[in-house]
Amino acid sequence: MTVASREIPRTALGEGASHEGFLRHKRFFWLKAALLLSFLALLGYALVDVQPRPNGGSWYGYILGTVGVLLILWLAMLGVRKRAMTSGRWSLKAWTSAHVYLGLSLIVIATLHTGFQFGWNVHTLAYALMMIVILSGIYGIAAYSALPVELSNSRAEMTKPQMIDAVVKLDRQLQTAAQPLGHADTQIVSLSLDADPFRGGLIRRLTGKYPDCRTAYALREMRRRLALATGDQADAIETVADLLERKGAALGRIRKHLRIKALLEVWLYVHVPLTFALIAALAAHIVSVFFYW
Repeated sequence: MTVASREIPRTALGEGASHEGFLRHKRFFWLKAALLLSFLALLGYALVDVQPRPNGGSWYGYILGTVGVLLILWLAMLGVRKRAMTSGRWSLKAWTSAHVYLGLSLIVIATLHTGFQFGWNVHTLAYALMMIVILSGIYGIAAYSALPVELSNSRAEMTKPQMIDAVVKLDRQLQTAAQPLGHADTQIVSLSLDADPFRGGLIRRLTGKYPDCRTAYALREMRRRLALATGDQADAIETVADLLERKGAALGRIRKHLRIKALLEVWLYVHVPLTFALIAALAAHIVSVFFYW
């Protein structure tokens, strides 16, 4: 059940009035198909006269399990299908629409297959992995319906290289402006010039919080020293403080841009690997079922 982030543009989610997104594809054809499939599964579960109620080991449980496995394997093929751009019945849009809605129908099909019997075993592991994959997919759809506009606005009509180039230019100006300062003040400015402003890994990128930002520290120190300085020294420190403030704002724009991109992409780091883990768990589940049959 893999969906590449680059394959879900904003318009694909139906944001454009003149564009039919994959969620609305063919007037919600695959939503209706998924609802019908779920209804039939529920109806069959309710009507089958088996005591105890149907579970994974009953004939109805085997039917639901077979349908679920075939669906999961087919859904996983989206990662292959997206590399072939074609139109028609099985266009990428149609396939993605089916991927989303049929993937959601697995919540009903797989839950009924279990017969609501869970334990510390490979069968429950497969079910848990499937639910995590589905939930991560739901997050992905929600993220791509809300964040692309914010991502575009975060650039302030600049490309990412232009935003980085703005920081580089401010660093050059800081180097020049810091020359009249004393040694202690210059060392403080060097903290901003020498630091990697984006270090900290995925967590900081997702939160957008950089509490040990050296540019912010240097700005605080320059403002503190400005309050005590006089004459030409005060003018030089004020110039540096102004440049540090502009650099901080420029870094803030880049960090916000990177944060939104991370929020758009982080679900794939769960969705894709756990899809393969799910398939492996399903294989173990099937083998164990037939081994003890």
